[in-house]
Amino acid sequence: MHYSTLAKIYEELESTTKRLEKRDTLAELYRKCKQEELALIVTFSTGYADNDLGIARELMRRIIARTYGASESEVTKKFNETGDLGLSAEYFAKHRKQVTLSKKELTIQHVHENLQKLPKVTGQGSVDKKISLVAELLSSVSPIEAKFIVRTVLGDMRIGVAEGVVRDAIAKAFDKDSRKIEKLFDVTGNYGKVAELAKKGKLKAKIEVGRPVRVMLAARSPGLKEALEEFENPALEIKYDGFRLAIHKEGSEVWLYSRMNENVTVQFPEIVELARKYIKARDCITEGEVLVIDEKGNPRPFQTLSRRIQRKYDIKKKIKEIPVQINLFDLIYLNGKSLMDAKLRERWNKLKSIIKQQKGKFQLAGHIETKNLREAEKFYDHSLSMGQEGLMVKNLDAHYQPGRRVGYWLKVKPIMEPLDLVIVGAEWGEGKRARWLGSLLLACRDRGKFLSTGQMASGLTERQLEELTRKLKPIIEDEHKKDVKVKPQVVVEVAYEEIQRSPKYPTGYALRFPRLLRIRDPKDKGPQDVNTLTDIEKLFKMQRRFH
Repeated sequence: MHYSTLAKIYEELESTTKRLEKRDTLAELYRKCKQEELALIVTFSTGYADNDLGIARELMRRIIARTYGASESEVTKKFNETGDLGLSAEYFAKHRKQVTLSKKELTIQHVHENLQKLPKVTGQGSVDKKISLVAELLSSVSPIEAKFIVRTVLGDMRIGVAEGVVRDAIAKAFDKDSRKIEKLFDVTGNYGKVAELAKKGKLKAKIEVGRPVRVMLAARSPGLKEALEEFENPALEIKYDGFRLAIHKEGSEVWLYSRMNENVTVQFPEIVELARKYIKARDCITEGEVLVIDEKGNPRPFQTLSRRIQRKYDIKKKIKEIPVQINLFDLIYLNGKSLMDAKLRERWNKLKSIIKQQKGKFQLAGHIETKNLREAEKFYDHSLSMGQEGLMVKNLDAHYQPGRRVGYWLKVKPIMEPLDLVIVGAEWGEGKRARWLGSLLLACRDRGKFLSTGQMASGLTERQLEELTRKLKPIIEDEHKKDVKVKPQVVVEVAYEEIQRSPKYPTGYALRFPRLLRIRDPKDKGPQDVNTLTDIEKLFKMQRRFH
């Protein structure tokens, strides 16, 4: 398929805010696709949303300038007018100062091949190579195509297509039940693969070792007593302040995947070796929580772990500097058989049977089974004394439900638990802080939108301001004097004294004395994982009950 065809579809999607119209547009596109190109087109229809291609806005401005013979200041000026580098590229493609001698019709496959190369380009001369890969795509396309290529590379499509729309479009295109489509996605983790199966009329897929699976999610509980009352047979596990990891093992082959299904095998070679040595199974998929530990085995701050997650080079050095341990808590596949439909009690017992523990390095999660509140409180205090977040209370009689907060797992943390919020705005500082962004505008989720609910203006160290500015600058969407609007992408965990009613923010609530606990790693928590307005309302009511 020519990329120009897809660009026209993008324009249709951008022109409407109606979900059903978006679904119908995509369904028609999928229906017309050839089998061999369907998976790729489904991936493109979401705008490569789950791919980090490693091109920041500053670099994209250089690419646009070089491709169309404009100056970087001209590109910056146009971006300040539009707030969208895609529109800026469209403008300069229409008014290009350099004439392309030969023009060839760009295919989706060619765009895909160039995009796939981008994150793999490293080392000396890598910036010029990345510029060339994107400039090649932009040099011979129409203005509309240029707009969407730039947006795709930046991961900022602005066409309003989320996973739910893609799911329903696949269901309509091939006359299938959307619930069955989602179930396929649970075990394949890829809507392109799902569309291929649906087109063939095959609505069954098996878990495959080495292919990531959507993880089960936990809901929040107002307290330990309430959580225990939810289940007839509860299990209590330590809620670790770490990084969730799925270990896939097949013979001597081992793959590691994050909660967001990103392959992090390279970053943790020691866990790969421990899995080979201490998992006594031919093949399996198990889950656990990774922690950074000090020389005494005590947990270190999550920010330290984040440096390991992001590191792909000099790994041997980081293994010594930032040692980790993993605490395993679930088993969803064993020796050719899915355990998703098995009860947690069976999954836990099978997990215990295949794990040979190395204390402090490769071990089972802290776990007890009790309905007794006093015993549970003692275990809860033990978790907090270890520097961990609290407890997970799980239903021993429940199956594993991928990708959902169905209430089978409940998180119990101290009453005024921190909030995960996304930064949507900031202000440039003054005086010696003029080069940093501060006064961060924080937002929660509400029915697909981000609503601001407070401003974190004090208590940030210079190091934190520097790190936040580095993360926020490339995603600035608009600037007016000192105020900036940023793409909702950077998630922070925030503590606060209390939640107050406030007409100042669209949520109707404000956080009193918010303070930064940590910047969330995007592989662990993204904008889609931040707390909701409903969470804030519940916490507001809860604090009134306890004060």
